[in-house]
Amino acid sequence: MYIVPEKAVADLVTREASFDAVEKVFAAMASGDAYNFPVVREAIGHEDALYGFKGGFDRAGLTLGLKAGGYWPNNLEKRGLINHQSTVFLFDPDTGKVKAMVGGNLLTALRTAAASSVSIKHLARQDAKVIGMIGAGHQAKFQLRAALEQRNFEKVIGWNFHPEMLPNLQEVADEAGLPFEAVELDGMREADVIISITSSFDAILKADQVSPGTHIACMGTDTKGKQEVDPQLLVKADVFTDEVAQSISIGEAQHAVAQGLIQEADVAQLVPLRQSRLMDVLQQEGLWIRPRALDLLTNRLVLIAHGDDAAPLDLSAADLGGLLAKAGWPWR
Repeated sequence: MYIVPEKAVADLVTREASFDAVEKVFAAMASGDAYNFPVVREAIGHEDALYGFKGGFDRAGLTLGLKAGGYWPNNLEKRGLINHQSTVFLFDPDTGKVKAMVGGNLLTALRTAAASSVSIKHLARQDAKVIGMIGAGHQAKFQLRAALEQRNFEKVIGWNFHPEMLPNLQEVADEAGLPFEAVELDGMREADVIISITSSFDAILKADQVSPGTHIACMGTDTKGKQEVDPQLLVKADVFTDEVAQSISIGEAQHAVAQGLIQEADVAQLVPLRQSRLMDVLQQEGLWIRPRALDLLTNRLVLIAHGDDAAPLDLSAADLGGLLAKAGWPWR
């Protein structure tokens, strides 16, 4: 059995390796080769903490494991520790024997950042220039660093419940040589990509504070009752997730589904490479496709002229077939 303490993880795992691992497991999940177990997450009645277990199995990578941990909201103020604390356990899928115990704090930060950056790579517009951050805590710095690698962003804007934490975002923007601007939530209309990374139980971002065509990665909602965006925003959006069952039960889609605004069928599985291949081809042709339309794959798709959500361009089956061929269809 290997024991990898938290202090050793930084020398073993990179942001690039995390992105590659998350992208591959998302693809495995979409093909049915990997899946998550039901999440256990409970308030323990002490220190206002949330504690639980998240586990899963990747048949393609023969990886079986779980993460134990949660959120201790008083850690930073009382003890100078980060609020999220976790440990990862890995098991031999052939025998069930424990293989490793690994400090999970940095792993969690890198993995969470990789998840949103994978979504940006495969679903955000290629011409995205402004990235908006909602949340400026410890995790926000990881999210922003990873996201900035996915597009040629020219500006970072940010908002946080506690404005005194916004220098965290300024620091990362400075590292990348980009200007940073603190904005009110209405200022998020300028963003082409928005990442929300908070522990909020109330909707922060309203539907009218987002411009059409914006890619939003909601990363903070991982518990029943948590919420970062207005449920009406999901009605207007094409909704993708890595795990539909979790998204509608403990993730950001839970509120819109509970209110009957959308149905489970309206939440699509993120399929890395399939979506981005076709989107890249379409954008080379000067077109923009609403990502959710990729799941329809009928003999006719309604394509939207890039930048003009009000002007649909209807392609013939022959034209569509040519575009699909360029994108490598049929996908395997």
